[in-house]
Amino acid sequence: MKRTIAVITSSRSDYAHLRWLLHDLQRHPAIKLKVISLGPHLSPEFGHTGREIAAKDKITTLECLLSSDSDVGMAKTLGLATLGLADLLGRMRPDILVLIADRYEMLAPASVALTLRIPMAHIEGGEITSGAIDDAVRNALTKMSHLHFACTRAAQKRILALGEEPWRVSFSGSLSLDHLRRAKLLSRTQVEKKLRLSLKQKTILALYHPVTLKQDTVAEAEEMFAALARRKEQILFVYPNADAGSRKLVGKMEKFVATRGNARLFVNLDHPTYLSLLRQVDLLLGNSSSGMIESTSLGVPTLNIGLRQQGREHAANVLNIAAERTEILRALEQALHPKFRRTIQGLKNPYGDGQAARIIARTLATTPLGEKLLFKH
Repeated sequence: MKRTIAVITSSRSDYAHLRWLLHDLQRHPAIKLKVISLGPHLSPEFGHTGREIAAKDKITTLECLLSSDSDVGMAKTLGLATLGLADLLGRMRPDILVLIADRYEMLAPASVALTLRIPMAHIEGGEITSGAIDDAVRNALTKMSHLHFACTRAAQKRILALGEEPWRVSFSGSLSLDHLRRAKLLSRTQVEKKLRLSLKQKTILALYHPVTLKQDTVAEAEEMFAALARRKEQILFVYPNADAGSRKLVGKMEKFVATRGNARLFVNLDHPTYLSLLRQVDLLLGNSSSGMIESTSLGVPTLNIGLRQQGREHAANVLNIAAERTEILRALEQALHPKFRRTIQGLKNPYGDGQAARIIARTLATTPLGEKLLFKH
């Protein structure tokens, strides 16, 4: 009999990683796939990103995102998700529930699955981002889960150090790199046509999210905008994650774009288009995990600003800088110099080689079910 694997996806950021895993699970002869889409995926404000999910006939949607820009709104969203998932997972009862990364919404399915005795598989545990609540969420998910797929060797060691049994922990690499191995990216001309822009001038791609551990989650962004205001390059912004302060941050982006003839703001870019654009720009700037992972394989200089990704592993194409305008401006000069780009080509990526979906799907299909999986020692 086929085993039922349910996968939770809540946002653009996690679906970007899950796409090829869902592809492989859907086609695996031993697996019946269920996809649960919730949170920002269903929000028109964040681009209805749930429409991008490929496994259309397998999707169950769950409304839970409050139209809010506060930490209280985040907490209430978590409560609504828990109530809805209790009924949904209570009926579905999958053999394994798959959770990814560190979004706060993932605490809801994890809590429900724990009480329903549904084994969980967690992807992207063991990493460090000490400047955001994501760090605590990620570690909580690790201890609640029964199978683990680490993106780096160091992350694998940290999961083991938390007391997880070795047979439960696999090194898979990052799912986001599967796109680079398995999908054909758009050419420069195709990117320009699709996004209706020109990349002839030097271009900075800015991907910045609220810093959720700070009282003012967008305070650090002020220094980034101040530094960019003094540069002449084309600036392309992408909407932030749906966290406390995201609307305020979008407002700042809109205000910046309104003052510049060579600046754009994209509500949402599907992941293949995003990676195609990333490959063509001169620099990635912000505090996104994409700067730590995909940018290395594409040989793109990256400036990681402030606290949000503090402690995360990365290669030499990433420069960590404080959220201070003069330091950002100095680092921009360094990273945009042709010599710097030449030195970062062909770097070994600590996040693997694009084989993650195959490894995870195989493990989910073959791990014995029952008490050995559910009872942790």
